Amino acid sequence: MANGTESPSTSASATTARKTVNIDAYIRSDRFESIKISPKGDYFAATVPLENGERTGLAIMRRADNSISTTFALDKNTHVADFHWVNPERLLISIAEKFGALETPQLTGELYAINADGSKGTFLVGQRMMGEGLGTRIQPRKVERIAAFLIDPLLNDDKRVIISVIPFNDDPFTRAEIMDVYTGRRAPVARAPVRNASFITDSQGVVRFAVGAGLDNKQQLHYREGEGKPWQLLHDQAVDDLAQTPIGFSADDRTAYLEVEQASGPNAIIAFDIATQARTTVLVDDIADPARILRTSGNASPVGALLLDGKPRTAFFDEQSEEARLYRSLEAAFGGEPLLITSQTADGKVALVQTWSDRSPGDFFLFDKQAKKAGHLLSRRDWFDPAQMAERRPVRLQARDGLALHGILTVPNGASGKNMPMVVMPHGGPFGIQDFWGFDTSSQMLAEAGYAVLQLNFRGSGGYGKAFTEAGKRQWGLAMQDDLTDATRWAIQQGVADANRICIYGASYGAYAALMGVAKEPDLYRCAVGYVGVYDLPTMHTQGDVQRRGSGATYLREWIGERRDLDGVSPNKLADKIKVPVFLAAGGRDERAPIQHSRLMERALTAAGVPVETLYYDNEGHGFYLDSSNREYYTRLLAFLSRHLGGAEAATTSK
Repeated sequence: MANGTESPSTSASATTARKTVNIDAYIRSDRFESIKISPKGDYFAATVPLENGERTGLAIMRRADNSISTTFALDKNTHVADFHWVNPERLLISIAEKFGALETPQLTGELYAINADGSKGTFLVGQRMMGEGLGTRIQPRKVERIAAFLIDPLLNDDKRVIISVIPFNDDPFTRAEIMDVYTGRRAPVARAPVRNASFITDSQGVVRFAVGAGLDNKQQLHYREGEGKPWQLLHDQAVDDLAQTPIGFSADDRTAYLEVEQASGPNAIIAFDIATQARTTVLVDDIADPARILRTSGNASPVGALLLDGKPRTAFFDEQSEEARLYRSLEAAFGGEPLLITSQTADGKVALVQTWSDRSPGDFFLFDKQAKKAGHLLSRRDWFDPAQMAERRPVRLQARDGLALHGILTVPNGASGKNMPMVVMPHGGPFGIQDFWGFDTSSQMLAEAGYAVLQLNFRGSGGYGKAFTEAGKRQWGLAMQDDLTDATRWAIQQGVADANRICIYGASYGAYAALMGVAKEPDLYRCAVGYVGVYDLPTMHTQGDVQRRGSGATYLREWIGERRDLDGVSPNKLADKIKVPVFLAAGGRDERAPIQHSRLMERALTAAGVPVETLYYDNEGHGFYLDSSNREYYTRLLAFLSRHLGGAEAATTSK
């Protein structure tokens, strides 16, 4: 493995060069991931990473004394992905598993239920449970190869919930069923009229909307007037190329709310009058799409949205509503920090409030609405001191064609913010993905090593409306790449970055952009890092998990390009243009970006005489999963960047 021969600029501070970074602080799992209060407020339930994140369990605590009433966990690589209180004593748990192809555990479609005291635990749906026989319409725990997901917990029904049931095949037709949360008995209530559908219920738990897409990836929105009524096609994206997604109903079911794409600008939330079918815009922002829907107590009716343009902010359909006034009061009490009410008791008197910032991964508080008092409950990662973490600044600039671009600049704690060594870090995806303000582990680690970090939401990213996302269609290596180039030059012109100390680093699509960046702009960057990347675009049409489905093949043609047209924007075909050292890392079990991409890139770089280092793990997938793999990867990453930019390396011993 070759190393670069150029030494970093001597303007790197001696302090930065001497210090080391404790990698373990950044790869360590959160103390917990999510927490929810029970309907009567007697219990909290929280997901807890176990064995360094190799599995995730559920802990249920009595609110009276914070004692553990019970815990639940499955085997290694199996995780509690989500959970819901379906009545004051019982939880429904969704299971995920780490299969190796992807860094993040994937939902298995299994549902498990357990009481808060640990009793009556059982699998209700999924491959880990045994059925009790076939032959009747309403069966205990059907024997089927299916995946199931919660649609509606039916908070007014202590025994039953509405779930979606998806057969194990590509581009399936979904059905909705009502399920007993104690026995697992299920009965159908609706069948989707379109493939890959999701359902929306009204306030009475009746399935009223189905939204999905066929092999052409054109969304269809179907509506029905009530139980047993026929489906009506309400909107077809093939007509106007604009998607419409239902997000809920008003408490009286007279109004449905839809998030609707606009021909230009961000998505709008529309109130749809059920009787007249009249539409009224109730929320639309000048810049940002709704990122999360805010709802009334009990997570029922939509009332507003969280917006992620720069520092997160909330907006409401009616700023004089009870929910808007509560949020404004809490925001003032917490000094303007972003916050969300994540769960509430059924009577709405007690709420769990989550806060976070660019320097803090987040804290949870228990808020008594009547007493108007908040008490600290838990912190996600209390080993990080916010006062010592880096500031993350929202930035805005213009692309060469005038398109407005947004991003985040992370500035090392105590740094001047001028003439800094910088890492440009494009996100993965790329389409529909967004980098946003908040605590970001990778950026904070790089900032502690002494680097400014620039994350740009280039065209094709999510969060800024349909037109902005679609501006990235078939622009891999072209306008999407130019946006990153323009942002890098903007940072130089602003005096933020030292022009002689900039590297580009990313994962998945970000890895592609990193290698394409040094091929297209050979004099702009000092080095490049590609982590689990794709570098030979024609092979995306023949290898990997995207092209296996009909809808996936359509996506590749429409969004990336025809196979015959992609050689000219494939970094492995442009290795002779690259002049700077490269570090590649990949996993042998990666199906999204097969390791062959990295091997092809490595061979092309070697043939072109470009210094290249590699780190391959046969047992890892699309993103490294094991602590040992991540520790070595980030140690090697910081050492590589240090040689070319002059920042800190990883500490040699773990704390």
